[in-house]
Amino acid sequence: MRLRHRGGDLVHLAYCTNVHPAEDLHGILAQLDTHAVAVRDHLGADRLGIGLWLAHRVAADLAADPGAALRLRAELTGRGLEVVTLNGFPYQGFHQPVVKHAVYRPDWSERARLEHTANLARVLAVLLPDDVTTGSVSTLPLGWRTGWTWEHQDSALRHVDALGRELAELRRRTGRTIRIAFEPEPGCVVETTAQAVQHLQGLDPGHFGVCLDICHLAVAFEDPRTALARLARAGIEVVKAQVSCALHAETPADSEVRRALGAFDEPRFLHQTRRAGTPAPGVDDLHEALTGPAALSGDAPWRSHFHIPVHDDPTPPLASTRPVLRDALAALLGPDRPRTTHLEVETYTWSVLPEPPRDDKELAAGIAAELDWTRRELLALGLTGPATPAEADFPNSNPIRSSS
Repeated sequence: MRLRHRGGDLVHLAYCTNVHPAEDLHGILAQLDTHAVAVRDHLGADRLGIGLWLAHRVAADLAADPGAALRLRAELTGRGLEVVTLNGFPYQGFHQPVVKHAVYRPDWSERARLEHTANLARVLAVLLPDDVTTGSVSTLPLGWRTGWTWEHQDSALRHVDALGRELAELRRRTGRTIRIAFEPEPGCVVETTAQAVQHLQGLDPGHFGVCLDICHLAVAFEDPRTALARLARAGIEVVKAQVSCALHAETPADSEVRRALGAFDEPRFLHQTRRAGTPAPGVDDLHEALTGPAALSGDAPWRSHFHIPVHDDPTPPLASTRPVLRDALAALLGPDRPRTTHLEVETYTWSVLPEPPRDDKELAAGIAAELDWTRRELLALGLTGPATPAEADFPNSNPIRSSS
């Protein structure tokens, strides 16, 4: 969806399709027919933005065949969909039974990550609507921290430098600017905005910046305004923001809270968990926080990297970090000018919630409810855009209620 900031900038709001498992072109179009079109209909929108996820093989095929990329663009347009941003973080296999650490491979020290991201940039330059000249691709924050050496860092920066040259040439040939957004995430080489400054300062801001995933920001117990001020002082731009919420446990020593958290301990994705503090101590998965030799102390609140739907709360005694999301949106879209114009709702964990959607219709209704919540927040901040439908149009009002 398109909204207008009071300063005149066009702000794009999309949802990320990494929530869907398709990894070939036929499957992607089928998933868009099943879900994205239904989401657009729920919202009553003439045009819906999607943050497209393209696994490495389909990205390579589309990059090698501009005609195929043009045909994909036509397929999107015919469905009332548009793309200004791609999610380039997962490389492949994002819906395997167990993903965990595999999502961080290949990392930026490996040439395969450079090639994949360059392919995504080439494809996005074709997919952009005629009236949009700048696109964004989010990517992992260099790599997972364990085993990361100076040799890895040097290799990664050489690959980033090579990508910068590719992006400059792409802009020269097409007139389209594609910007790469490194996404700080707990457990990675770049976990926080302070580490983003440490590792990314000095990169060409015309081509590189950060993707501010607000779930990750909350898990690290970072204050949004402080984080944005830190990035601004370092000259690092927010190329893209992911609208997302984390799981919050105010009193994790309580047995009822721990039982409730256990319902979110699932085998597919990694759920890094942090305890409030400076810096926020933590572990790499929720089960490690709950049990074992590295179990976290329960004398301060915990937050877990579990993307929960942004419009609703889990069953008490758990909570959402939606207050952090509200603060971040207000800071990103302040009255003078937006800090970013690419917003992407990214709740890829619908299928692993304690009570997941029962069918495709319920999933589409839930995604639409997330987008509608976000749109209403943006309108309340003074943006203008398409009118919102009635609340009754979003029947999936309690998607993450649990009997635990």
